[in-house]
Amino acid sequence: MLPRVYKIMFWFSISLAVFSVIAVSVFGLRLGVDFRGGSVVELNFNNRPDIQQVQNILTPKIGDIEISPEGNSGLIVRAHELTEAQHQSALVALNTAFPDSGLTEKQFSSIGPVIGNELKQNSILAILLVLISVIVYIAFVFRKLGRTTSPWVMGLAAIVALIHDVTIPVGVFAILGHFFGIEITGVFVAAALTILGFSVSDTVVIFDRVRENIIRGGGSKTQFGVLVHKSVMQTLTRSLNTVFTVLLSLFAIYFFGGQSIKYFSLALIIGIFLGAYSSIFVASPLLVWWTKNT
Repeated sequence: MLPRVYKIMFWFSISLAVFSVIAVSVFGLRLGVDFRGGSVVELNFNNRPDIQQVQNILTPKIGDIEISPEGNSGLIVRAHELTEAQHQSALVALNTAFPDSGLTEKQFSSIGPVIGNELKQNSILAILLVLISVIVYIAFVFRKLGRTTSPWVMGLAAIVALIHDVTIPVGVFAILGHFFGIEITGVFVAAALTILGFSVSDTVVIFDRVRENIIRGGGSKTQFGVLVHKSVMQTLTRSLNTVFTVLLSLFAIYFFGGQSIKYFSLALIIGIFLGAYSSIFVASPLLVWWTKNT
Protein backbone atom coordinates (compact mmCIF):
# COMPACT_ATOMS: atom_id res chain seq x y z
CA MET A 1 0.00 0.00 0.00
CA LEU A 2 1.38 3.39 -1.00
CA PRO A 3 1.38 6.25 1.55
CA ARG A 4 -1.57 8.63 1.16
CA VAL A 5 0.64 11.47 -0.09
CA TYR A 6 1.00 9.68 -3.43
CA LYS A 7 -2.75 9.77 -4.02
CA ILE A 8 -3.03 13.43 -3.02
CA MET A 9 -0.15 14.56 -5.25
CA PHE A 10 -1.31 12.36 -8.13
CA TRP A 11 -4.73 14.02 -8.27
CA PHE A 12 -3.12 17.43 -7.83
CA SER A 13 -0.99 16.64 -10.89
CA ILE A 14 -4.02 15.52 -12.89
CA SER A 15 -5.78 18.77 -11.94
CA LEU A 16 -2.82 20.80 -13.22
CA ALA A 17 -2.79 18.84 -16.48
CA VAL A 18 -6.55 19.33 -16.97
CA PHE A 19 -6.19 23.05 -16.24
CA SER A 20 -3.41 23.22 -18.85
CA VAL A 21 -5.60 21.52 -21.46
CA ILE A 22 -8.39 24.01 -20.68
CA ALA A 23 -5.93 26.92 -21.01
CA VAL A 24 -4.82 25.68 -24.44
CA SER A 25 -8.45 25.17 -25.52
CA VAL A 26 -9.50 28.65 -24.37
CA PHE A 27 -6.45 30.73 -25.26
CA GLY A 28 -4.85 28.61 -27.98
CA LEU A 29 -1.12 28.62 -28.67
CA ARG A 30 0.54 31.73 -30.01
CA LEU A 31 2.63 30.15 -32.76
CA GLY A 32 5.79 31.89 -33.86
CA VAL A 33 7.09 32.49 -37.34
CA ASP A 34 8.67 29.03 -37.35
CA PHE A 35 5.21 27.44 -37.52
CA ARG A 36 2.90 29.95 -39.20
CA GLY A 37 5.37 31.49 -41.64
CA GLY A 38 6.52 35.08 -41.82
CA SER A 39 9.60 37.20 -41.26
CA VAL A 40 11.57 38.24 -38.21
CA VAL A 41 13.96 41.21 -38.12
CA GLU A 42 16.24 41.68 -35.11
CA LEU A 43 17.46 45.25 -34.72
CA ASN A 44 19.95 46.85 -32.36
CA PHE A 45 20.23 50.55 -31.50
CA ASN A 46 22.79 52.65 -29.68
CA ASN A 47 19.90 54.96 -28.81
CA ARG A 48 16.70 52.97 -29.13
CA PRO A 49 13.65 54.99 -30.27
CA ASP A 50 10.18 54.58 -28.82
CA ILE A 51 8.48 51.37 -29.94
CA GLN A 52 5.33 53.22 -31.02
CA GLN A 53 7.40 55.51 -33.22
CA VAL A 54 9.01 52.50 -34.89
CA GLN A 55 5.55 50.98 -35.37
CA ASN A 56 4.29 54.17 -37.04
CA ILE A 57 7.26 54.22 -39.43
CA LEU A 58 7.17 50.55 -40.46
CA THR A 59 3.42 49.87 -40.72
CA PRO A 60 2.92 51.95 -43.92
CA LYS A 61 5.96 50.21 -45.47
CA ILE A 62 5.34 46.53 -44.67
CA GLY A 63 1.82 46.27 -43.20
CA ASP A 64 0.77 44.86 -39.84
CA ILE A 65 3.70 44.05 -37.56
CA GLU A 66 4.44 43.09 -33.99
CA ILE A 67 7.35 44.71 -32.16
CA SER A 68 8.85 43.50 -28.89
CA PRO A 69 11.90 44.79 -27.01
CA GLU A 70 15.03 42.70 -26.63
CA GLY A 71 17.18 43.76 -23.72
CA ASN A 72 17.90 47.46 -23.34
CA SER A 73 18.89 48.26 -26.91
CA GLY A 74 17.21 45.77 -29.26
CA LEU A 75 13.88 45.32 -31.00
CA ILE A 76 12.37 42.24 -32.65
CA VAL A 77 10.00 42.96 -35.53
CA ARG A 78 7.63 40.19 -36.67
CA ALA A 79 5.65 40.50 -39.88
CA HIS A 80 4.18 38.51 -42.76
CA GLU A 81 6.67 37.02 -45.20
CA LEU A 82 8.65 40.00 -46.51
CA THR A 83 10.29 40.34 -49.89
CA GLU A 84 13.85 41.59 -50.01
CA ALA A 85 12.55 44.91 -51.39
CA GLN A 86 10.23 45.34 -48.39
CA HIS A 87 13.02 44.34 -46.04
CA GLN A 88 15.40 46.97 -47.43
CA SER A 89 12.63 49.58 -47.58
CA ALA A 90 11.97 49.10 -43.87
CA LEU A 91 15.65 49.55 -42.99
CA VAL A 92 15.93 52.67 -45.12
CA ALA A 93 12.81 54.14 -43.51
CA LEU A 94 14.20 53.56 -40.01
CA ASN A 95 17.61 55.01 -40.86
CA THR A 96 15.93 58.07 -42.36
CA ALA A 97 13.56 58.58 -39.42
CA PHE A 98 16.19 57.95 -36.72
CA PRO A 99 19.58 58.94 -38.18
CA ASP A 100 21.25 59.20 -34.76
CA SER A 101 19.96 55.94 -33.34
CA GLY A 102 22.96 53.83 -34.41
CA LEU A 103 20.75 51.22 -36.06
CA THR A 104 22.27 47.86 -36.97
CA GLU A 105 20.50 44.73 -38.17
CA LYS A 106 21.44 41.62 -36.21
CA GLN A 107 19.37 39.07 -38.12
CA PHE A 108 16.72 38.73 -40.80
CA SER A 109 14.92 35.42 -41.32
CA SER A 110 11.91 34.52 -43.40
CA ILE A 111 9.88 31.29 -43.51
CA GLY A 112 7.06 30.53 -45.94
CA PRO A 113 3.71 29.21 -44.63
CA VAL A 114 4.18 25.83 -46.35
CA ILE A 115 7.52 25.27 -44.62
CA GLY A 116 6.05 26.46 -41.32
CA ASN A 117 3.17 24.00 -41.58
CA GLU A 118 5.57 21.18 -42.46
CA LEU A 119 7.71 22.04 -39.43
CA LYS A 120 4.62 21.94 -37.20
CA GLN A 121 3.66 18.48 -38.50
CA ASN A 122 7.22 17.19 -38.11
CA SER A 123 7.39 18.50 -34.54
CA ILE A 124 4.22 16.65 -33.56
CA LEU A 125 5.47 13.51 -35.30
CA ALA A 126 8.81 13.72 -33.47
CA ILE A 127 7.10 13.89 -30.08
CA LEU A 128 4.77 10.98 -30.91
CA LEU A 129 7.70 8.85 -32.08
CA VAL A 130 9.54 9.55 -28.83
CA LEU A 131 6.52 8.45 -26.78
CA ILE A 132 6.09 5.23 -28.77
CA SER A 133 9.82 4.50 -28.57
CA VAL A 134 9.75 4.95 -24.78
CA ILE A 135 7.00 2.32 -24.40
CA VAL A 136 8.89 -0.18 -26.53
CA TYR A 137 12.21 0.57 -24.79
CA ILE A 138 10.83 0.14 -21.27
CA ALA A 139 8.90 -2.99 -22.24
CA PHE A 140 12.12 -4.49 -23.64
CA VAL A 141 14.43 -3.47 -20.79
CA PHE A 142 12.07 -4.66 -18.05
CA ARG A 143 10.81 -7.77 -19.85
CA LYS A 144 12.05 -10.22 -17.17
CA LEU A 145 10.04 -9.28 -14.09
CA GLY A 146 8.33 -12.57 -13.40
CA ARG A 147 4.68 -12.43 -12.44
CA THR A 148 4.81 -9.38 -10.18
CA THR A 149 4.09 -6.77 -12.83
CA SER A 150 4.12 -6.31 -16.58
CA PRO A 151 6.77 -4.35 -18.50
CA TRP A 152 3.95 -2.93 -20.64
CA VAL A 153 2.34 -1.52 -17.50
CA MET A 154 5.65 0.13 -16.71
CA GLY A 155 5.81 1.56 -20.22
CA LEU A 156 2.26 2.96 -20.06
CA ALA A 157 2.87 4.48 -16.62
CA ALA A 158 5.99 6.20 -17.95
CA ILE A 159 4.07 7.52 -20.98
CA VAL A 160 1.34 9.05 -18.82
CA ALA A 161 4.06 10.79 -16.79
CA LEU A 162 5.70 12.09 -19.98
CA ILE A 163 2.41 13.43 -21.34
CA HIS A 164 1.88 15.14 -17.97
CA ASP A 165 5.37 16.68 -18.18
CA VAL A 166 4.74 18.18 -21.63
CA THR A 167 1.09 19.16 -21.18
CA ILE A 168 1.69 21.49 -18.24
CA PRO A 169 4.47 23.57 -19.92
CA VAL A 170 2.27 23.85 -23.03
CA GLY A 171 -0.54 25.18 -20.82
CA VAL A 172 1.82 27.65 -19.16
CA PHE A 173 2.95 28.95 -22.55
CA ALA A 174 -0.68 29.22 -23.71
CA ILE A 175 -1.29 31.56 -20.75
CA LEU A 176 1.96 33.47 -21.36
CA GLY A 177 1.08 33.81 -25.04
CA HIS A 178 -2.38 35.17 -24.27
CA PHE A 179 -1.36 37.69 -21.61
CA PHE A 180 2.26 38.52 -22.53
CA GLY A 181 2.56 37.69 -26.23
CA ILE A 182 5.09 34.85 -25.76
CA GLU A 183 5.26 32.68 -28.88
CA ILE A 184 5.81 28.95 -29.40
CA THR A 185 8.78 28.46 -31.73
CA GLY A 186 10.94 25.59 -32.90
CA VAL A 187 13.07 26.15 -29.79
CA PHE A 188 10.10 25.12 -27.64
CA VAL A 189 9.92 21.79 -29.50
CA ALA A 190 13.60 21.22 -28.72
CA ALA A 191 12.81 21.96 -25.06
CA ALA A 192 9.88 19.52 -25.11
CA LEU A 193 12.05 16.71 -26.50
CA THR A 194 14.72 17.47 -23.89
CA ILE A 195 12.07 17.31 -21.15
CA LEU A 196 10.88 13.92 -22.44
CA GLY A 197 14.42 12.55 -22.35
CA PHE A 198 15.13 13.86 -18.85
CA SER A 199 11.79 12.70 -17.47
CA VAL A 200 12.03 9.16 -18.80
CA SER A 201 15.56 8.93 -17.40
CA ASP A 202 14.25 9.69 -13.90
CA THR A 203 11.41 7.20 -14.30
CA VAL A 204 13.72 4.45 -15.54
CA VAL A 205 15.97 4.93 -12.51
CA ILE A 206 13.02 4.29 -10.17
CA PHE A 207 11.70 1.39 -12.24
CA ASP A 208 15.16 -0.17 -12.36
CA ARG A 209 15.33 -0.07 -8.57
CA VAL A 210 11.86 -1.65 -8.46
CA ARG A 211 13.16 -4.45 -10.66
CA GLU A 212 16.19 -4.99 -8.41
CA ASN A 213 14.00 -5.14 -5.31
CA ILE A 214 11.64 -7.62 -7.01
CA ILE A 215 14.60 -9.86 -7.92
CA ARG A 216 16.05 -9.66 -4.39
CA GLY A 217 12.84 -10.08 -2.46
CA GLY A 218 10.56 -11.89 -4.85
CA GLY A 219 7.80 -9.31 -4.66
CA SER A 220 4.03 -9.85 -4.68
CA LYS A 221 1.08 -7.82 -5.86
CA THR A 222 -0.23 -7.40 -2.33
CA GLN A 223 3.04 -5.86 -1.11
CA PHE A 224 3.93 -4.15 -4.40
CA GLY A 225 3.05 -0.67 -3.15
CA VAL A 226 5.47 -1.02 -0.24
CA LEU A 227 8.18 -2.20 -2.61
CA VAL A 228 7.64 0.74 -5.01
CA HIS A 229 7.69 3.27 -2.14
CA LYS A 230 10.93 1.69 -0.88
CA SER A 231 12.42 2.03 -4.39
CA VAL A 232 11.39 5.69 -4.61
CA MET A 233 13.02 6.48 -1.26
CA GLN A 234 16.21 4.65 -2.27
CA THR A 235 16.57 6.78 -5.42
CA LEU A 236 15.20 10.06 -4.00
CA THR A 237 18.56 11.61 -3.07
CA ARG A 238 19.98 10.88 -6.52
CA SER A 239 16.94 12.41 -8.23
CA LEU A 240 16.93 15.56 -6.09
CA ASN A 241 20.66 16.14 -6.52
CA THR A 242 20.41 15.77 -10.29
CA VAL A 243 17.38 18.05 -10.61
CA PHE A 244 18.74 20.81 -8.38
CA THR A 245 22.07 20.81 -10.23
CA VAL A 246 20.35 21.13 -13.61
CA LEU A 247 17.93 23.78 -12.33
CA LEU A 248 20.80 25.94 -11.04
CA SER A 249 22.25 26.04 -14.54
CA LEU A 250 18.88 26.74 -16.13
CA PHE A 251 18.09 29.59 -13.74
CA ALA A 252 21.46 31.13 -14.61
CA ILE A 253 20.61 30.88 -18.33
CA TYR A 254 17.13 32.33 -17.74
CA PHE A 255 18.30 35.38 -15.78
CA PHE A 256 21.63 36.06 -17.49
CA GLY A 257 21.28 34.49 -20.94
CA GLY A 258 20.09 36.19 -24.10
CA GLN A 259 16.49 36.89 -25.02
CA SER A 260 16.50 34.20 -27.71
CA ILE A 261 17.02 31.37 -25.17
CA LYS A 262 15.15 32.88 -22.21
CA TYR A 263 11.91 31.02 -22.81
CA PHE A 264 13.74 27.87 -23.89
CA SER A 265 15.28 27.78 -20.42
CA LEU A 266 11.90 28.60 -18.82
CA ALA A 267 10.28 25.62 -20.56
CA LEU A 268 13.14 23.41 -19.37
CA ILE A 269 12.87 24.70 -15.79
CA ILE A 270 9.18 23.80 -15.66
CA GLY A 271 9.54 20.50 -17.52
CA ILE A 272 12.60 19.16 -15.70
CA PHE A 273 11.09 19.91 -12.30
CA LEU A 274 7.91 18.14 -13.44
CA GLY A 275 9.97 15.24 -14.79
CA ALA A 276 11.42 14.43 -11.37
CA TYR A 277 8.08 15.10 -9.67
CA SER A 278 6.02 12.94 -12.07
CA SER A 279 8.40 10.00 -11.81
CA ILE A 280 7.51 9.84 -8.11
CA PHE A 281 3.90 11.01 -7.95
CA VAL A 282 2.51 10.01 -11.36
CA ALA A 283 4.42 7.06 -12.82
CA SER A 284 4.97 5.24 -9.51
CA PRO A 285 1.36 5.26 -8.22
CA LEU A 286 0.07 4.31 -11.68
CA LEU A 287 2.48 1.38 -11.73
CA VAL A 288 1.11 0.19 -8.38
CA TRP A 289 -2.58 0.69 -9.19
CA TRP A 290 -2.41 -0.89 -12.64
CA THR A 291 -0.34 -3.81 -11.36
CA LYS A 292 -2.97 -4.58 -8.71
CA ASN A 293 -5.70 -4.57 -11.35
CA THR A 294 -3.97 -6.72 -14.00
